[in-house]
Amino acid sequence: MRRRKLVRIPSIKPEIRILGVDDGFFDPHTHGLVDVVGVVFKGGYWLDGVMRTEVEIDGLDATEKIASMILHSPHYNQLRVVFLNGVTFGGFNVVDLKELLERIELPVIAVSREKPDLESIRRALKNLPESRRRWRAIENAGRAIEVQTRNAGESIYAQIVGISEDTAKRLLENTSTRSNVPEALRVAHIIASGLSRPEEKI
Repeated sequence: MRRRKLVRIPSIKPEIRILGVDDGFFDPHTHGLVDVVGVVFKGGYWLDGVMRTEVEIDGLDATEKIASMILHSPHYNQLRVVFLNGVTFGGFNVVDLKELLERIELPVIAVSREKPDLESIRRALKNLPESRRRWRAIENAGRAIEVQTRNAGESIYAQIVGISEDTAKRLLENTSTRSNVPEALRVAHIIASGLSRPEEKI
């Protein structure tokens, strides 16, 4: 795969367009599809748009489906960075961050509240088809760096492709306005969860 240069973001303005992507609830060890929602924010304050797709539970289509969702969105040309809630969607449907970067030509930051347990992930992948392909995608996410965004003493972990660690840290700090994760990710989680559990709506 061709190696892409880092994307320069010369200044991080309060209204920088970011995308947060998360999946909804699903029953583990089942077959079917799970909702994936992308939320566009101006910085960490202003909701600007929503996009949606579906991926197969424990499938192999997350990278392709998320890339297609982004590329076909009317917001694509305004986006500057994409945040993912981790690298696995719908169970162990792994997003290959390097491939996603190549497809969308935007920096990608996968955010986790806990440090990824690679050994546990490796063991779990052995029970799934094409486990080596899935593990390569896990490796392509790179190492997880620890970042403190909003609350001292509470860290999140980020895996980064397409921009420097320093720029990624500043983006995380500036867009995490109401919790320890970027606001776009927090809202994407709320919307995706609501779509997956419509019976709980009031």
